[in-house]
Amino acid sequence: MSHSMKPIRAERGISQSLCIAFLLFTCGVLSAQNNNEEHRIRNIVLVHGAWADGSGWKGVYEILVKDGYNVSIVQEPETSFQDDVTAVKRILALQDGPSILVGHSYGGAVITEAGTDPSVAGLVYIAAHMPDSGEKESVDGKRFPSDLAKSGAIKKTPDGFTYIDPAQFHEFFAADLPGDQAVFMARSQVLNFADNFSATITTAAWRTKPSWMLVAGSDRTISPDLERWYARRANSHMVEVAGASHSVYVSRPKEVAAVIEEAAAHVH
Repeated sequence: MSHSMKPIRAERGISQSLCIAFLLFTCGVLSAQNNNEEHRIRNIVLVHGAWADGSGWKGVYEILVKDGYNVSIVQEPETSFQDDVTAVKRILALQDGPSILVGHSYGGAVITEAGTDPSVAGLVYIAAHMPDSGEKESVDGKRFPSDLAKSGAIKKTPDGFTYIDPAQFHEFFAADLPGDQAVFMARSQVLNFADNFSATITTAAWRTKPSWMLVAGSDRTISPDLERWYARRANSHMVEVAGASHSVYVSRPKEVAAVIEEAAAHVH
């Protein structure tokens, strides 16, 4: 009886050794994962562009929150460039720890100025302007004029605020969105004070902080060539989404969220 038990005991010993080895390996993997989790930036601050508001970030917001991020959305008044920069800094000040600052379109100029805040660890530009110190978005746009700029679809109110002709909004701003959604966006535009586009950047945050640029391949509001040029100049990590309109942050939330999460995982 005792003789027949020996192989079983030996097998048990081997099994226990394998279990212990597996547990040690698993603990090591989990420990590495936990270390990565600890070093990942948790705060994401999203900044919309001209003629839009923060609601366009809803799809991106939902993905980031599901993945464990603390996400805040800035609502810029678009009444002056400085008002918009101040609005961003106001939200940054509410964060507990460092943040990834994300800007779409004109919001790229805003985060370039506001991103010098010490709490900002990295910058993500989504089909956005990325001026240098001493530059103006309006002048940079002339390097590669967009279809919108050449169209005459940008209108101005008597008191100096700009908007896109609602009848042309879908074509130039949101071609890859359903028509009814584009109409709603056109009818809920936040009018942007014209002088905001000519604000001069004092200190470009991307000069001293890591940056990412998502290029919208079929952008008609900002030329994709300008987005690529900005990214090359800043030595940004660049991702291109083929066929995406300027409203890529609305139409392709998965791709946009992926770039933001990559930034959060790779800055310190």
